[in-house]
Amino acid sequence: MSTGEKLIVATQELLWERGYVGTSPKAIQQRAGAGQGSMYHHFAGKAGLAAAAVRRSAEQLRATAEGDLRSSGSALERVRAYLTRERSVLRGCRIGGLAQDPDIVADPELRRPLEETFGWLRDQLTEVLEKGRRSGELTAELDARATAATIVAVVQGGYVLARSAADAAPFHQAVDGLLRLLEGARAQTSPPGLRPGTETLVKSLPGRLGR
Repeated sequence: MSTGEKLIVATQELLWERGYVGTSPKAIQQRAGAGQGSMYHHFAGKAGLAAAAVRRSAEQLRATAEGDLRSSGSALERVRAYLTRERSVLRGCRIGGLAQDPDIVADPELRRPLEETFGWLRDQLTEVLEKGRRSGELTAELDARATAATIVAVVQGGYVLARSAADAAPFHQAVDGLLRLLEGARAQTSPPGLRPGTETLVKSLPGRLGR
């Protein structure tokens, strides 16, 4: 990697680990194996380097999610691939973690890639779910946009629960619960394995997901 690339990668990792305040120019230089002169030759200080690193993390998140959501398979299969993909759960989300950093959200240039990335992710999920609804895979009553927002919220909330417990189990429990709800949105009258009397509950799930 070039020196500039090494500096971006080092800043990505440090922002993920320590947040903006904890990511000092000296720490970046040490992690990248670069001198102070090299850093300021490539970037206009810490803020400029942090902006480049946040944009890079956002691009990587999009590329990974796109691989899941634009793969072959049904709508639910693609959503499942996104939800169950291997993650460093206890490290949290590179982008979601930055959204909890007050110094990041206070700076419009640093916050913009976060807002754009989560907006893009909701749009991609909405498109997948809407195609599933139009094809007849999912019930016609499903609110695709609201359900997409729910999926993003469950993933991000799952990271928080896991990190607060120092255990990945709460994340996986949240994802499993969401997948069960999504299965209830299939366009069918009475899914196999349901107890008698639960058909009404299943029919109401799409509306509940959309709230």
